[in-house]
Amino acid sequence: MYAGSRVSDKHHGSASNPNPDLSASPIRFSLLGPLELVRDGIDYAPTTPKLLQVLAMLVMSPGKIVHIDTIVQELWANDPPRSVRTTMHTYVYQLRRCIDENNLAPFGETMLATKPPGYVFRIDPSQVDVFEFQTLQKRGRELQLKGMHIEAAQSFRAALDLWAGPPLANVNCGPVLSAYAVDLVEQRRSTLHLRIEADIAAGMRHELIGELRSLVTANPLDEALHGQLIRVLGRSGRRSDALATYRQLRGRLNNELGVEPCDDLQVLHHGLLSEGEPA
Repeated sequence: MYAGSRVSDKHHGSASNPNPDLSASPIRFSLLGPLELVRDGIDYAPTTPKLLQVLAMLVMSPGKIVHIDTIVQELWANDPPRSVRTTMHTYVYQLRRCIDENNLAPFGETMLATKPPGYVFRIDPSQVDVFEFQTLQKRGRELQLKGMHIEAAQSFRAALDLWAGPPLANVNCGPVLSAYAVDLVEQRRSTLHLRIEADIAAGMRHELIGELRSLVTANPLDEALHGQLIRVLGRSGRRSDALATYRQLRGRLNNELGVEPCDDLQVLHHGLLSEGEPA
């Protein structure tokens, strides 16, 4: 589930105003959902599939050299065209023209520079939502270690609120971007677990049951989520529901994967059983 809170109107300017508007807001780049290049609520990202791929490759490594061979691998895998270098130069030229025509930088080559053996997109990492997401996640971890559970949960929640859907949702991803998107999804999953842990540690129980039931329904083999649901059910005085949740997960793991629940879940299960034993 994603927040879907960001909205921008697709619009492209023209070369009629060649002077960049220096008073305009900073440009923001979004990867946590559709790839967007937004300033003042207007999305200037190109719509051509290959241009979007090249732009994504540059945005995911802000301020760093992106090797041309890596871009070629992303665009064509192991079957590049004979005119691959010429085609690459054309894509870079078109991105620079997009920058120029929409007054996103004084010159297209200022933002998108050629630097052998590849290209550098001269933007600050703080302009990219992935950087903000990772910064908020790191802050949440630090607060959690300090025992500041409410503040940690707020930081994790703010990180998750940056997501507007599957990463790079409007990009036809090749091998490089596909691997990057998988990594981002795992980072989001980890942050969600951390946020729920922080909420549990802050004393939330009943409030989390509905959300966790929804999450385990959507992720029926996720043992960590099931463990969190079992814990909050047990701590909410619903031991029978907690035990039933364990049994359902154990049966699914046995039938589909031929494995037992992980050690942490088994310990949690034994603890629930021991609560009902006579003293």
